[in-house]
Amino acid sequence: MASSTSAGQAPSQNRLLAALPAADFARLQPHLELVSLPLGWAVYEAGGTQGYVYFPINSIVSLLYVMEDGSSAEIAVSGNEGLVGISLFMGGETTPSRAVVQSAGQGYRLSAAVLKREFERGGDLQHLLLRYTQALITQMAQTAVCNRHHALEQQLCRWLLLSLDRLPANELVMTQELIANMLGVRREGVTEAAGNLQKARLINYSRGHITVLDRPKLEARVCECYAVVKREYDRLIPTALRHGIPNDQSRGLNSTSTRRSRRSSGSPNVPV
Repeated sequence: MASSTSAGQAPSQNRLLAALPAADFARLQPHLELVSLPLGWAVYEAGGTQGYVYFPINSIVSLLYVMEDGSSAEIAVSGNEGLVGISLFMGGETTPSRAVVQSAGQGYRLSAAVLKREFERGGDLQHLLLRYTQALITQMAQTAVCNRHHALEQQLCRWLLLSLDRLPANELVMTQELIANMLGVRREGVTEAAGNLQKARLINYSRGHITVLDRPKLEARVCECYAVVKREYDRLIPTALRHGIPNDQSRGLNSTSTRRSRRSSGSPNVPV
């Protein structure tokens, strides 16, 4: 599945890679490989050895727990705001969760050996990855609270907004069955909740394509869980690119270097 870097695709489209100081990014750049992430592809399996960490740019990966009876539930999503494979630098090596592509696209992969080497250098990259991990833990915890205490329609709104925040587009390609698996609920419940949102003209759902028609009203309808997660990501992860991160956005990163020009090339690679 090898491919060359696609026109218009660049590591800077991933928020974590874009936030790295120029010196840190320069060390990673020769090792970054552009990969395609096809729908349903397992980035890693529960308990499996992870050889790479992935930085999505226009795709979404679900972190799932699968029960013995085959049922599953999503605990978090990762897209262009982050990475997939935190156990590689947290010291655990493996994890009981499973990572599956829920929205096809592309991303950059980095070998486990390079990531560990750079993480152990300390400094900006290590600090940024730890801050991302804290934000991810917040998403996991808030997802558990939301699934326990809020109505399915609110859960669906949260899930849609968090997913769209991690994509460059305003549309998701997703079947109701897949959404039900992500939320750990019955398909009939998703059908009813999605139907209510469509009747209210908040979304359009047709043949597996979900388009948000009125985001402000969708945000007004969602529970507080979405805002909690979004605020934490915005607080912990810079939103600007290397050449111009505002001081208040980069506060907390142990950086004394200047954010310079955007890096936009990446080595070719794999799943395509």
